[in-house]
Amino acid sequence: MEDLNRMDATTDPAPAEIDFVPDGFLDADARGLHEILAGPTLVHLPGRHARPLFVSALLHGNEDVGLRALQRVLKRFGDAPLPRALSFFVGNVSAARRGLRHLDGAPDYNRVWPGTPDDQLPEAAIMRRVRDAMAERHVFASIDLHNNTGLNPHYACVNSLAPEFLQLANLFCRTVVYFRQPLGVQSAAFAPLCPAVTCECGRTGDESGVIAAADFVEAALHLDAIPTHAVRHGDVHLFHTVATVKVPHGHGMSFDGADADIAFVADLDHYNFRELPAGTPFAQVRGDAGLSARDDAGADVSAKYFVRDGATLRLALPMMPAMLTRDERVVMQDCLCYLMERLALPG
Repeated sequence: MEDLNRMDATTDPAPAEIDFVPDGFLDADARGLHEILAGPTLVHLPGRHARPLFVSALLHGNEDVGLRALQRVLKRFGDAPLPRALSFFVGNVSAARRGLRHLDGAPDYNRVWPGTPDDQLPEAAIMRRVRDAMAERHVFASIDLHNNTGLNPHYACVNSLAPEFLQLANLFCRTVVYFRQPLGVQSAAFAPLCPAVTCECGRTGDESGVIAAADFVEAALHLDAIPTHAVRHGDVHLFHTVATVKVPHGHGMSFDGADADIAFVADLDHYNFRELPAGTPFAQVRGDAGLSARDDAGADVSAKYFVRDGATLRLALPMMPAMLTRDERVVMQDCLCYLMERLALPG
């Protein structure tokens, strides 16, 4: 069954491309969307301004904020014309059917956009077609909507510090993260075409995240232009990811105090977006177990950021984590967290 469902995304390297909202789409939940869409689908809708806003949703099948935000926006407008053309991409329908980030044995849909090292995959061909279709339409701006599994505030992520990227991000919230890793993400693929932002909208099921995402999409649809002047100091709190932290394969982990190679502290995800002092404990470890941290160049910087104190693994430097999760499946499919430092606003 898993192989059959992966074929939804791989038998045809082109996504479905339509110019209407399918019947039932506005009321479908993520798990039932496969009954309406056969697979990855790009939808183009007209508006008074011809250059389209692009929105991507369900790149991770267990994160439904993009779908629910789009439904909310489209219901608000009803039959009224959109102020700007809207193109939206609904990604991993097969994984959404099972409530998974991605299917086992299949790639992460937010790691196979142009710029990915896995550009030979059929899924990467799908994302190239989406990016190229939007380039042909002279895309105005790009918004990628996500949930996360740990306790995090709403925040925006950008791959460029150009003023228009920060201005677009600031329209969503004041907390902005600049990142260059991982490769193959949607926002980085669209950055050469237009201002692009990834929005992290809290946990799946958090209604405030859906409202914030929908309000942001609607506000972007009403923009005549994105300001190109520098954001004012105080309007944005800017951070930069300096390391991606993973649990090495072969090491068992626990988040509930159970005995394991790496037994994380209770309520680990409460560390998110807190400026932690050096010496903050992360886990009790045994044997040669530890965490792997790599910088943007892929260099191993584990010893720079973590230190062993007997059986306790601690931060070696003051750091702010983001996206810490207690979901073991997500940890193994993606990462444990990112480590960040404050970054001065350009200009």
